[in-house]
Amino acid sequence: MWLLLTVASLISIFGTTHGLFGKSTPLSPEVTMNISQMITFWGYPNEEYDVVTEDGYILEINRIPHGKTNSGNGGSQRPVVFLQHGLLASATNWIANLPNNSLAFILADAGYDVWLGNSRGNTWARRNIYYSPDSVEFWAFSFDEMAKYDLPATIDFIVKKTGQEKLHYVGHSQGTTIGFIAFSTNPELAERITTFYALAPVATVKYTKSLLNKLALIPTFLFKVIFGDKVFFPHDYFDQFLATEVCTRETFKDICSNALFLICGFDIKNLNTSRLDVYLSHNPAGTSVQNMLHWTQAIKSGKFQAFNWGSPTQNIIHYNQPTPPYYEVSDMHVPIAVWNGGNDWLADPRDVGMLLPQLPNLIYHKEIPPYNHLDFIWAMNAPQEVYNEIVSMIAEN
Repeated sequence: MWLLLTVASLISIFGTTHGLFGKSTPLSPEVTMNISQMITFWGYPNEEYDVVTEDGYILEINRIPHGKTNSGNGGSQRPVVFLQHGLLASATNWIANLPNNSLAFILADAGYDVWLGNSRGNTWARRNIYYSPDSVEFWAFSFDEMAKYDLPATIDFIVKKTGQEKLHYVGHSQGTTIGFIAFSTNPELAERITTFYALAPVATVKYTKSLLNKLALIPTFLFKVIFGDKVFFPHDYFDQFLATEVCTRETFKDICSNALFLICGFDIKNLNTSRLDVYLSHNPAGTSVQNMLHWTQAIKSGKFQAFNWGSPTQNIIHYNQPTPPYYEVSDMHVPIAVWNGGNDWLADPRDVGMLLPQLPNLIYHKEIPPYNHLDFIWAMNAPQEVYNEIVSMIAEN
């Protein structure tokens, strides 16, 4: 990353016309687009909605009601599939590749009514009816609140809009985490899920080898001194500059792809480097510092547990007990299919190995030895390894 910073500074100083750093490849048009524009760019129908949570967060969600060639039987009658992104990400993850390699487009073309969610605090969910994103209060959340408020509000909206009683849920990374919490603690919500498709599932992170390990070494007070108490890793001008001026140059594509994999593990041979500008122009999408602190707590404890507010008194205020409650995955009876990577630094196979026996309704499991954390959303062979199986399983249901 420091090398990227240096390169970006040099390009900024010397400009982009001197040819000192190699020829720049043409930018993908999606680099400057929002989610709706990315969907319609490829010729798919798009609907955009705002979901308001019980605690006032406004989440932008998108719908692809059908594919490019199968609009005949009406979107409301199609099986509904809801896709939920991971940590520091957004709904763009599901549409960042070409249509034959992006899960959202593949599902739409297969005849499904596809919905894309956004978690509070990312680029597309940074509004609240009570608090400004400039306030500390806005950012006082972690994945606890995403599971307690965001998922129920979004799923309830989709159910009412489509008239369907149930939907299929696909989660990646933190998208699986909030699914585990919501479906194990909210039985009414769990009843609305036909099947849970978990990609790179994360409950405990006891064995994670990712960059999060380094963040967990920082004391809480110092963490807040360094990162503040609001947004963590928002997408900003510098990220956009890296995406459009640095990482479009052939000389730096390996550096950029390695920086992208820094948190999750390496599998460069499976990455379509021609799409790097799209990945980097929309990621990271941001979250709260509190959410990152929650993840560092999980690394230290090795447990799947609610956020620790820092003192028994504070925890009693929030939970009516001096310590944060544990999340019991065994209480989730939704049918679940799991895909995990053997080379995943974040969802380490040992953590997944501890998770699987706790799932009372595990209907399928597949470990893909070379896969890292991001392969499940961006790998060139993801359709063959994962997506086609999801499509087939939904069809069977």
